[in-house]
Amino acid sequence: MIKRLGLLGVVLFAVLVAPVRAADVTGNWRVTISLPDGAITGKASFKQNGHAVTGWVGPSENDPIPISGTLQGNKLTIKTAPQPGRTAAFDKCDVTVDRDKMTGTIDTDKGTIEFVRSVQPGGPKLR
Repeated sequence: MIKRLGLLGVVLFAVLVAPVRAADVTGNWRVTISLPDGAITGKASFKQNGHAVTGWVGPSENDPIPISGTLQGNKLTIKTAPQPGRTAAFDKCDVTVDRDKMTGTIDTDKGTIEFVRSVQPGGPKLR
């Protein structure tokens, strides 16, 4: 009986201390930015390598603005890098990743942003 309880304790401990699966933001996203004077919609595409995130955000695939970001746990910080002569809807955003949705704020308090993972026809199902 004691051996069984000891084994059960080891198994429960292993489950509780096992690392939580890190968020994965790689893929295509639909974007909605809500500002006091209205909403802006667009698209984004991210690639993740460890904690580093790169990609683009913009009104469409044909009008991208490069981004770089850092993912720590389920918190993603994105910084835009518009080309000379271009502007972006935000300079920086902080979002919380929840599987196929990310929500947060832009430029600290100017508005909110939401990313919803897109699925290409015939592509992988959402997680």
